[in-house]
Amino acid sequence: MKLYSRTQGQGVNLLSVHGLFGSQENLGAINRRLAESYCVHGVDVRNHGHSPHQADTQPTMHYSDMAADLVEYLDEQGIEQAHLLGHSMGGKIVMETALRYPDRIISVAVLDIAPVTYTVRRHDDVFAGLKAINLNTLEKRSDADVVLANYISEAAIRQFLLKNLFRKADGAFGWRMNLETIEQSYEAILSGQQASKPFPGEILFLKGSESDYILPEHRSEVLKLFPGASLRSIHGTGHWLHAEKPDLVANALIRFFNRDSYG
Repeated sequence: MKLYSRTQGQGVNLLSVHGLFGSQENLGAINRRLAESYCVHGVDVRNHGHSPHQADTQPTMHYSDMAADLVEYLDEQGIEQAHLLGHSMGGKIVMETALRYPDRIISVAVLDIAPVTYTVRRHDDVFAGLKAINLNTLEKRSDADVVLANYISEAAIRQFLLKNLFRKADGAFGWRMNLETIEQSYEAILSGQQASKPFPGEILFLKGSESDYILPEHRSEVLKLFPGASLRSIHGTGHWLHAEKPDLVANALIRFFNRDSYG
């Protein structure tokens, strides 16, 4: 699958991968900082943003497929090896890529997610709210926000989700994400990573101190798959740590990717 990307900067290649319901724009501030030292490829994953949306008859968002998408992108760009960065679902995608294609990876950084299966469904209200918006009759974005507020109280989350709304050529609204396929694939998105061999390289987990996505009980599974893992907590942040404290997160990532000065 040919992924859309926005590339900026020069130097060693670094692929930056967003989370669920997002696009490469969500990591924009971090990508701009990293582009001061690296050639950063912000990609839209399948069924998100400007990347291809699959037909409902053949949806698949298994991590093995999305990892293969990243390697196909590397091949298309003529990139032998790259650093990987991913937030949330994007973190799982880059972990899967590292486990399946370790020879293509220099190092990996993961923002607030663990390689485990999450049993709690955190997005049912999101799916319900988004499906309640009638795109055929929607006249302006603020009307969509009114509908979504019946399901999601946090204005920042609604604003994030509604970034997916766009005007089509005929003037009607459409979604930048393939909502139906994402919902059909939700159990696969919740799934964790498995591998017969661990990733031999270095991987940094950055955790939001107030987030419960990375927990002490995940330690054994993380180290089984990633024995070279290190963990840092960003104080005063939740799951969206890169948006809440972008400078701290960017500095931690730069120190990690430039390991001569990390530590």
